[in-house]
Amino acid sequence: MDSQNFGPLILMGSLFIIMYFFMIRPQQKKQKETKKFIEEIKKGDDVVTIGGLHGKVAAVEGDVVFLEIDKGVKVKLEKSAISLDFSKKTGTTK
Repeated sequence: MDSQNFGPLILMGSLFIIMYFFMIRPQQKKQKETKKFIEEIKKGDDVVTIGGLHGKVAAVEGDVVFLEIDKGVKVKLEKSAISLDFSKKTGTTK
């Protein structure tokens, strides 16, 4: 075997490594952060939903969050409807 046969193999390996560090790894990190954030939501947190509603968490019951969007106005949401990205922008994450 000569070194010409290993060129394409080395190229494919290096492309996979580059793809891992620029695409796969950051996505996994973001998923972990989002999961942690959703698990840590508690009463009194200011949050933003994926749909754009801003409010304060009034209560948390399992996977359901009651969000107070105005005095006396509460909506019932799934925890997964809370957006980590918008909450970061408002500076309300832990």
